[in-house]
Amino acid sequence: MSFVDRHGLWSAEQKDAAARLRRIVDEQKLEVIRLSFPDQHGILRGKTLIAGEAVRSLENGCSITTTMFAKDTSHKTVFPVFTAGGGFGMPEMQGAADVLMIPDPVTFRTLPWAPGTGWLLCDVHFADGRPVPFATRNLYRTALSDLGKRGYDFVGGLEVEFHVFKLEDPRMAPEDAGQPGQPPEVSLLSHGYQYLTEQRYDEMEPVLEIIRRDVLALGLPLRSVEVEFGPSQCEFTFQPTVGLMPADSMVLFRSAVKQICHRHGYHATFMCRPRIPNVVSSGWHLHQSIVSRATGENAFMTKDENAILSDFGRFYLGGLLKHARASTVFTTPTINGYKRYRSYSLAPDRAIWGRDNRGAMIRVLGGPGDPATRLENRVGEPAANPYLYMTSQILSGLDGVDRALDPGPSADTPYESSADLLPKSLREAVFALKEDPFFRHAMGATIVDYYTHIKNAEIERFQAEVSDWEQREYFEMF
Repeated sequence: MSFVDRHGLWSAEQKDAAARLRRIVDEQKLEVIRLSFPDQHGILRGKTLIAGEAVRSLENGCSITTTMFAKDTSHKTVFPVFTAGGGFGMPEMQGAADVLMIPDPVTFRTLPWAPGTGWLLCDVHFADGRPVPFATRNLYRTALSDLGKRGYDFVGGLEVEFHVFKLEDPRMAPEDAGQPGQPPEVSLLSHGYQYLTEQRYDEMEPVLEIIRRDVLALGLPLRSVEVEFGPSQCEFTFQPTVGLMPADSMVLFRSAVKQICHRHGYHATFMCRPRIPNVVSSGWHLHQSIVSRATGENAFMTKDENAILSDFGRFYLGGLLKHARASTVFTTPTINGYKRYRSYSLAPDRAIWGRDNRGAMIRVLGGPGDPATRLENRVGEPAANPYLYMTSQILSGLDGVDRALDPGPSADTPYESSADLLPKSLREAVFALKEDPFFRHAMGATIVDYYTHIKNAEIERFQAEVSDWEQREYFEMF
């Protein structure tokens, strides 16, 4: 028996998709297939196999080192992998041992910008078939499964802001290499600040069209292409999809945009606030709703003419607000992302909701009888790991439902509300996660301790650096 059969890893849908995949590889004469999994940061890692070898490995997987789970954002290994338990307290992780990437055939695509190349998203398992607990797609799948046992599915729609610059100097001299290396030098494609103007769109249209065509060719559910307020800033929005697909779409979209742009002489970044004069912070707004598997009805929709949400929706909203501070480490996982939380800036600064109010953390859209009723969480940064972002939403929302948490009244002036302030830094967010026992119970202590260890490693590296601000502030004065 194959590894997949032995451990019952594929559904009937996945088995059918695997059969189609084999036919496509032959018909299109694909040469290589990239096997990738989303790591703890939502970055794709993996291996490229000759097409025939990739097909042969479909049901038995491809090995990859466990050190992939030990990396911070500089790609430094921050766990003592050669000690007992590898720093994870797990014998399977010590000594840089291997785990298996098991392809999910449903995710198969051919890459329009890389001729003869296929792509497969993978789940990661130990040799005995157990899912690796640090693989965030596995974690999200568990949250979706728990939601499914209640008779519901998660629906997510994406609004993703990012910057595209002209690449002037990739900084590829040997002395520019490092961990991390020197960032490239770039120039703007448009000046700011003009939001949704035809002129600015036309200036950026050449590169936006390149991205649009390839994103659609991938089969991603693209809805709109827009220019944002800041110079060289744009936003792509996606139709709502169910289950794994919103998160899978996000990781493939980010990776695709960066690859497409680089091949055409541009640099795309999903960094929240690049250190470039006059640029504007980027956010990732997550639209979410819950639908009944039995009826297909939106569980947030109310029939009460005097309400905006059903009781289920209100309580789910209450859960998002209750755990907002603790979940920011998942929705805003970088040191840079906290530069965006500013009052009166179209970005939230506290855990509050409002009816169609873009200053609130949660913007509630819809109303009585509206099947598109949904919650737009405006807290996230575009660099967030979508599997952790969405897992945190489902778990928080269901806790609100289970405990009938009241979200309180809508805030007409969200920046003047007395609601809890969001963390001002990644360090404060890590403390907030530790202070709220909920995620430790809902996600498990293993994943919470693991993730905070990586975040603390990044924070310590940041604090060890002497910034330009410190040099200007103190070097001459003292």
